[in-house]
Amino acid sequence: MSNTELIIEERAANIGNFMVGRLLPFRQKRAVGPFTFIDHMGPSKMSPQENLDVPPHPHIGLSTLTYLFEGSIQHKDSLGSNIEIKPGAVNWMTAGKGVVHSERTPQYLRNKEKTLHGLQIWVALPKHLEQSAPSFAHIKEEDIPKWNTQGVAFKLIAGKAFHKTSPVPVHSELYFIEIKSKDKQQINIGNDLYGESALYILEGSISADGHTYGNKQILVAKDSKLCAFEMDTNTTVYIFGGMPFDEARYIHWNFVNSDKNIIEQAKKDWENQNLNAFPKVPGDENEYVPLPKPRKI
Repeated sequence: MSNTELIIEERAANIGNFMVGRLLPFRQKRAVGPFTFIDHMGPSKMSPQENLDVPPHPHIGLSTLTYLFEGSIQHKDSLGSNIEIKPGAVNWMTAGKGVVHSERTPQYLRNKEKTLHGLQIWVALPKHLEQSAPSFAHIKEEDIPKWNTQGVAFKLIAGKAFHKTSPVPVHSELYFIEIKSKDKQQINIGNDLYGESALYILEGSISADGHTYGNKQILVAKDSKLCAFEMDTNTTVYIFGGMPFDEARYIHWNFVNSDKNIIEQAKKDWENQNLNAFPKVPGDENEYVPLPKPRKI
């Protein structure tokens, strides 16, 4: 019997001046393990007049993981972080009780042709850390564990799997894995994963259980013991998941929490620009993204 529980197609979404493919949340699957939100950015070719400009906006109750395939993003946050995200590096910001950040095209690229392509991911925090102090970590590409097995390239971007540990300072049991193959290859994950699991096909295709699945699809497994699958030529997939939390997580705009009252307070604090809850971003103080119109959560 097939191990595929659900197939999720990438859907277009607008994050301001940039269109992305939204993968999670999905009406039939709100999260996979602690992963609550995944956007596929691009690939987008941008003219000298086009730039990524996401002004300062807040988060609570989650960690953001930004991982680029092409291009560059200048990250600034209310902790004082100011760093350029380049392909292969991991930008990991933990919001906790509240953080503000902006994402923009670096100044030196703003009048040039450029390409932007990558993933932006939200990982919910365990309940006891939802109100923790915010923090930031940037892990260089060369520090991410990577290995080859029978011509297949593996990368453990975050978490623990395959008896390896990524240096990304995650807060719960999870994994985010890249698998690349130039040739047709049979992959057998075996018993190395745990909790809930899903597979995202970035490029190429895979075959499993008599079916072929193409790019821009997420396959959600019935359990973490993913069946063996065959990767077609020039295929890249990402496997992500981990242990789900006991409590439900609510999402409103950029806020994630197990307590709706905390989300309601965050909405008020941002709408009122309460600097004690959400400080300004040094070097990017003049703009901010307004709170969207109210809706029930």
